[in-house]
Amino acid sequence: MALSLVSNTFLEESSSKIRSKPVPWEGYQRAGLITSEELTLIKRVDRQPKAKIESVLLSEGSTYTLLYLNLLKKLQRVDTMQCLLVLVADALADHEERIQLFIRASESDPDLPFVPLLRILDTQDEFVQLKAAQILTILLSAQATPLQSHQISSFLTTLSSSVQGQSSNKRDVAVQCLESLLSRPEFRQAVWEIPGVISGFVDILKQNPGPQMSYQVAFCLWLLSFEQNISEQINKQYDVIPKLIDVAQGAVKEKVIRVIVATFRNLVVKAPAANLPAMLVCQLLPFIKNLATRKWSDEDILEDVRFLKDELNTRFQSLTTYDEYTSELSSGHLSWTPVHESEDFWKENAARLNDKNFEQLKILVNLLKESSDVTVLAVAAHDIGQYVKHYERGKIPITDLGGKARVMELMSHPNSDVRYRALLSVQQLVSQPWVTA
Repeated sequence: MALSLVSNTFLEESSSKIRSKPVPWEGYQRAGLITSEELTLIKRVDRQPKAKIESVLLSEGSTYTLLYLNLLKKLQRVDTMQCLLVLVADALADHEERIQLFIRASESDPDLPFVPLLRILDTQDEFVQLKAAQILTILLSAQATPLQSHQISSFLTTLSSSVQGQSSNKRDVAVQCLESLLSRPEFRQAVWEIPGVISGFVDILKQNPGPQMSYQVAFCLWLLSFEQNISEQINKQYDVIPKLIDVAQGAVKEKVIRVIVATFRNLVVKAPAANLPAMLVCQLLPFIKNLATRKWSDEDILEDVRFLKDELNTRFQSLTTYDEYTSELSSGHLSWTPVHESEDFWKENAARLNDKNFEQLKILVNLLKESSDVTVLAVAAHDIGQYVKHYERGKIPITDLGGKARVMELMSHPNSDVRYRALLSVQQLVSQPWVTA
């Protein structure tokens, strides 16, 4: 793996400055923190020209691998850690064959190479954190044997905080690290266990990032979508489909559209029942039809677009009006589609919300309780009123599920349309007779 796969201007500029900074190696030796042999070795590469360092590493690569890692393990001054991390990264840059030298350091000490690198992730210095993350990503991505769970979890916890944090450098490096790490299935499952990573991805996309960050986040989601269990749950838990559609519709770079379309294909292949309804509700089909008419330099896009067009068309043509309604409910994205305001629809279908132990009615009431979207709240309040109006026993299940209390709360909502729809719904709840049998 090339070091440049995880690159960042802040890291590059800081590394350049750190290479010329003096480190008190002699003081460490006088204090008994390093040996005279270690002092001799480190002085041969400290603040030396690149060509000289390369010459030393060419003949003594294993020796210097262990030297750098052992010094990182026992020295904790920030400037010293910065210097050592730069030396490690420089040793790895353009020399993939040296990755195995670092991984094989475990044969000399089971703590190496990961324990000192994981420990310094907790350092407050941003450069130290990010440089350690960069190096860890290279080593963990290249590790041939199964990774230990503590190696994965502690690193991912740090990356999760960085993805969600305010530092643009941390966010940038963390997303790039995850882009590399998620090629390994064990990392996909581990990331799925840390909610902050995926919610962080969605938050980044909501901020309308540039094409490169949009691509990198979408690439991470694409890798995650190869896992069956993740494809089944990711949209339900994180609402990724509408956000990815928004990004693709606004994308100017072909690679952004390509990776999003590939993600949609995975979601359909792995979990069609979980994802096709949401895709239809979010109007993916018209967008896909539009994509099918464009010219693409990458044939893979056209193949994926045709696949999605066929799958969505087949699903759309088989939908009944009630299927459309339940698809909209399950997606959580209620809007003023014609079905909601159709008296005929409610006369024919109100009682069907009771099927399977009130499955659809429970979803409707939960949207009313949990959504913060004013359109969803207004439509849900309206639908509660229509259900009660057209199903004579409707008051009881609505009250038992907490729907009546929630609709009454919404009569004081800040949004005028939500207040109005809630008022109409309450009028139905109050005026309709209580039928118990």
